[in-house]
Amino acid sequence: MDGRFKKYIAEFIGTFALVFAGTGSIIVNEVTGGSVTSLGVSIVFGLVVMVMVYAIGHVSGAHINPAVSLSFAVIRHFPFRDLLPYWLAQLSGGVVASLTLLFVFGSGTSLGVTLPAGGPWQSFVMEFMLTFLLMFIIVSVATDVRAVGAAAAIAIGATIGLGSIFAGPVSGGSFNPARS
Repeated sequence: MDGRFKKYIAEFIGTFALVFAGTGSIIVNEVTGGSVTSLGVSIVFGLVVMVMVYAIGHVSGAHINPAVSLSFAVIRHFPFRDLLPYWLAQLSGGVVASLTLLFVFGSGTSLGVTLPAGGPWQSFVMEFMLTFLLMFIIVSVATDVRAVGAAAAIAIGATIGLGSIFAGPVSGGSFNPARS
């Protein structure tokens, strides 16, 4: 199998896992009357990102987020020629995970849609700032040779969890176009 094709498959699987587990936790929280909790949902998102970085990071870089792919391309740590295929893989993974959740839970739930509780500008600023900070953390730990490679997964997963804990209730805490 071609190396680039393996990267695209890894991005599909990673984004599928992110949306299936993360969005799935929102749905399970909804259908069980809050048994997962907002904090639990945040932890699920952080953990699934962390384990996907460990699982596919060596194959594709574990971007699992179109904004991450774009950030790496802009700073020249990722070839622009792979940007569109990565985006297609990521968005496809997100859509297939959402369709799987629709099949499993039916249309009687919110299906984990990102629903901001704050005003439009408040939600926009929260999402923009947290996406920027996420990109900053990812680029910092993934491109600096002084950073410990294995620790990158922990730093990135923790950033997702932290941002989701305090921004999730306001903006929906997505930080990822493929998840939204």
